Amino acid sequence: MKQTWHQEKMRVHYKDTDQMGVVHHANYVTWFEIGRTEAMRQAGMAYSKVEELGLMLPVVDVEASYHKPARYDDQVIIFTSITELSPVRLRFAYEVRKISDEKQDNTAIEPYGELLTSGTTLHMWVNQKWRPARIDKKSPENLCTAAGAYCLTRCRKRLSRISRGNPDSVYGKSFF
Repeated sequence: MKQTWHQEKMRVHYKDTDQMGVVHHANYVTWFEIGRTEAMRQAGMAYSKVEELGLMLPVVDVEASYHKPARYDDQVIIFTSITELSPVRLRFAYEVRKISDEKQDNTAIEPYGELLTSGTTLHMWVNQKWRPARIDKKSPENLCTAAGAYCLTRCRKRLSRISRGNPDSVYGKSFF
């Protein structure tokens, strides 16, 4: 199954650059958050919905590799994809790329443009007391929604096992 990437376009603002005329490295983490938030919203799982469930999704790990700098007024696109999903954690991959064309689709099979930065974030579902929580216990249907359409078939199979009363067949070392 091919990975699907959510796309979020933006233009580099002057406020995001440093004295050297390039985007400050910390801004890429903010851009990752923009990509993640919009990817989840497009998949039907806005952060406000997560909070209504009494859950939070804090970042527990972030990695970024800087390949080339983005500069003021560059048009960039943030590609975001879910690479790991379990009832307790979620990992996203990101690629920030410089683009010059105006593609309109919000999803892509392959990222395009000049690679500027790549990275990942790992998140853990927690309750309002910051204790680990399982999204499948709170809202099983949102386990699939959180990952978007690319995992829907796999999630449905696993959720049908849960509904038959055999959750141990679902959760091993890896959700998939």
